[in-house]
Amino acid sequence: MSAARRGPDPTLTDAAEFEPRLARRRRTGAIFAGLCIAATAAGMLVLGVLLFDLVRDGLGRLSWDFVRSFPSRLSQRAGILPAVVGSAYMLVLTAAIAFPLGVGTAIWLEEYAPKHRLRQLIQLNISNLAAVPSIVYGILGLAVFVRFFGFGRSLLAGAATLALLILPVIIIAAQEAIRAVPSSIRFGAYALGATRWQVTRRQVLPLAMPGILTGTILALSRAIGETAPLIVIGAVGYVAFLPEGPLDQFTVLPIQIFDWIGRPQAEFHELAASAIVVLLVVLLSMNAVAIVLRNRFHRNRDG
Repeated sequence: MSAARRGPDPTLTDAAEFEPRLARRRRTGAIFAGLCIAATAAGMLVLGVLLFDLVRDGLGRLSWDFVRSFPSRLSQRAGILPAVVGSAYMLVLTAAIAFPLGVGTAIWLEEYAPKHRLRQLIQLNISNLAAVPSIVYGILGLAVFVRFFGFGRSLLAGAATLALLILPVIIIAAQEAIRAVPSSIRFGAYALGATRWQVTRRQVLPLAMPGILTGTILALSRAIGETAPLIVIGAVGYVAFLPEGPLDQFTVLPIQIFDWIGRPQAEFHELAASAIVVLLVVLLSMNAVAIVLRNRFHRNRDG
């Protein structure tokens, strides 16, 4: 049969129709990538302007005397020592409460909990709690820890409130780290006669711990910058003493910044900018530690 009677080649027809669609998709992808780059550049530009303005206002007042001095009604003598010490106390107490609870919950969900509706319900609630606004946790902390348990407006009440805030994040991060451990390691340990707890404690947790610590540090970096929950439970904006125990009153860097920003004098606004620089240094240091742990985890796993 001749080529004229067979008609056009369907392969050539499909190729001719596919090429324009492929070109349109490439143009659409290029436009979308350009919009994403433009949005990222705009955000980075605004962030750069804010950081430049912040550093310009804050570096002039930033000194060692500023860090080790107590707050004062006189801006020339004001410092952030109680806020720094309170933030350190708050960080340690929050980690002491949230870390064992979060990791223990993740171990139970991943290694022990049977796959039934109760587990699915718990997992769903944990995911939903991770998105709850922080002010809601402040209201909960005021009702439960300050009033019901009688902790008062103390470090312990603030730490328990912030522990509730970051607990879902730690649980989810720990679950992902435990889930990333290869199943072959578990099966090999079981084949050698190890119990489930021995497998979890000696095989799974050592491999998952870098990922767990990374998620915990990032969650704590969020907690140390929170203001709204601590304002709700009654953190003090002006503290002229250092807390000596978990039941003492306290202030933290975000609260001290909030107090100075609310004053009309420009000198206190400069002090607030200096305190923000200190807080940013702490947060960036914590994030750097998390990045180092993540990179070491990947090197150990790949090696």
